[in-house]
Amino acid sequence: MTTPISHRYFGIDYSGAQTPSSSLKGLRVYEASRESLPVEVEPPPSPRKYWTRSGLAEWLVMRLSGDEPTLVGIDHSFSFPLRYFETHHLEPDWPSFLDDFHEHWPTDGMHTYVDFIRHGMKGKGDARSGNPRWRRIAEERCGAKSVFHFDVPGSVAKSTHAGLPWLRYLRNQLGDTIHFWPFDGWDIPVGRSVIAEVYPSLCSKNYPRNGRTPDQHDAFSACAWLRQIDLDSSLTTFLNPAMLPGEYQVAQVEGWILGVM
Repeated sequence: MTTPISHRYFGIDYSGAQTPSSSLKGLRVYEASRESLPVEVEPPPSPRKYWTRSGLAEWLVMRLSGDEPTLVGIDHSFSFPLRYFETHHLEPDWPSFLDDFHEHWPTDGMHTYVDFIRHGMKGKGDARSGNPRWRRIAEERCGAKSVFHFDVPGSVAKSTHAGLPWLRYLRNQLGDTIHFWPFDGWDIPVGRSVIAEVYPSLCSKNYPRNGRTPDQHDAFSACAWLRQIDLDSSLTTFLNPAMLPGEYQVAQVEGWILGVM
């Protein structure tokens, strides 16, 4: 048995609905520790009943600014298929991608819906569009939908387009104190907090629902699974999935879903 890398675990079920300051019933957060099972984290006291995307980002900066190593799983895509980079002549570099995406899709703006940019009312989304047939290697392996497949059940397209600017915000605020996996490397430095993409469908059936809503259960399951694989030493295996020659380089551009082997 190896020593767990984290002391704390956050599972986040994301939502791309409405605006960054909207109170979203579908945005849920669970927290666990090495010693304690996941419990739901309520948003800080405010007139809003549920988390907002902007409030969650600010809370994460606060919680991850300390020196307690934390493993965070968020259930939206962290990047786009390599075909997107090739089509738009973008450098295969994740931080540059985040900047370019934010320039065209400023979905973190006040009163901004993802659909405002999709339909040309804000931003420059038509200059950075993608094809629903384009999928990342990780999505092909686990059967997840394309990041460009909007308006279908189980789609992560809207949450991805809403969430990417907030990943950029976290990176800008927290700097190299945070390891974005696998973009910053497949192995995690000792003592570093980690933010990784998760896909709750891979593990949610392993845990009883116990009256939780689907959004609550996805966040709970992500949190419980992160804790489990860290404590039972299988995390190291998931951090280094088997790939064909050349796929590791592609996946450091496209990102990877933790748990897909």
